[in-house]
Amino acid sequence: MSIIIDRRLNSGKKSTVNRQRFLRRYKNTIKESVQEQINNRSITDMEHGTDITIPRKDVSEPVFHHGDDGQRQRVHPGNKEFHSGDRFKRPEGGEGQGSGEGEASNQGSGIDDFVFQINRDEFLQYLFEDLELPNLIKKELMNSTEYSLKRAGFTTAGSPDRLNVIRSLRAAHARRIALSGKERLAIRELKRELRELEVQPDQDNKEKEEQLRVQIAELNKKLRRLPFIDDFDLRFNSLVKVPQPSSKAVMICVMDVSGSMTREIKDIAKRFFLLLYLFLERNYEATEVVFIRHHTEARECNEHDFFYARETGGTIVSSALVLASQIIQDRYPPSKWNVYIAQASDGDNWDSDNKLCHDAITQKILPLVQYFAYVEIANRHQNLWHTYKDIEKNYSEQFSQQQIHDQSGIYPVFRRLFEKKVE
Repeated sequence: MSIIIDRRLNSGKKSTVNRQRFLRRYKNTIKESVQEQINNRSITDMEHGTDITIPRKDVSEPVFHHGDDGQRQRVHPGNKEFHSGDRFKRPEGGEGQGSGEGEASNQGSGIDDFVFQINRDEFLQYLFEDLELPNLIKKELMNSTEYSLKRAGFTTAGSPDRLNVIRSLRAAHARRIALSGKERLAIRELKRELRELEVQPDQDNKEKEEQLRVQIAELNKKLRRLPFIDDFDLRFNSLVKVPQPSSKAVMICVMDVSGSMTREIKDIAKRFFLLLYLFLERNYEATEVVFIRHHTEARECNEHDFFYARETGGTIVSSALVLASQIIQDRYPPSKWNVYIAQASDGDNWDSDNKLCHDAITQKILPLVQYFAYVEIANRHQNLWHTYKDIEKNYSEQFSQQQIHDQSGIYPVFRRLFEKKVE
């Protein structure tokens, strides 16, 4: 078995292997730091790398040393103060270790907390670890862009890492046999004649025997000139691309922008959807995102308008749900697409509209989607939450809802909605 060790250096002249080992060692500390920083970032800085601080107590290495107890003998060169039998006073303990806490001291030393930087990819890796889109299944083979490599015999050309040694040696052996057949036959005939002459004690045969030996030696020398293995003999494992069923998915983001949604609530909703957008971009290639904003009316918009448009109005949530179901039926048939919906609202809806929302979800949306996630941004449950609670009881595998009280709850709620299920 071959073991390949990557000793290439990154741009900072640091070993990439050592860096990855370090990241694995302090994985939990880094994840906690990432989770804390995600709540304090602006929307535009959400996907950038960050500085990670590791307390000095966590980076210290264990060492063996003598304790303060027990008896021991020491030799102090140049001692002019103590004599045999004298006792040393035990050193006094203290906090003067350069910790930066407490009062100033003229004694002690220490080290600061260790700070290093992780890049964008590493930041998103720790941010979205152990998360997935629920109920994602393979849907379609036609027009698939996903392929897997399958063994398909052998070929005479290929990269060195696909060289088949056994097949190559077999081909070389067959070539040597084919090219040396005539010479080997001649050698066998000459050796047979030589044996016949050797059994006859005739002095006249000595010269002929020597000629036969010379001929046999020349033929063997010619055989040895045949290369043991040639480029013609090389055989490589042939791999072909086989199309695989595609995991195409679409995420429909529905955000309430009605007048009851304050600026703080909208900011939390935007942070949630931006986190969702980064998660899809980081973990899934064949995923489309549809943006829907609604107040009394719902409309599909682009990414910029979804996050930055300023329109507002009353609240009719069913308009967005009906538009989402129409988009699914027109553009994303469930036979070919994994369909997901994420909705964020303060939960304040027109009372007569709650029944329409219930019917739209249970009759028009849930039969078409893999998963529906609802986030309520409020300090206490509103009427829409109670309407959706009944749906969650009957469709727990497809429907889930969570409440966010403030900005610090965005990431924990996001993880609960999209955490990887252990089967």
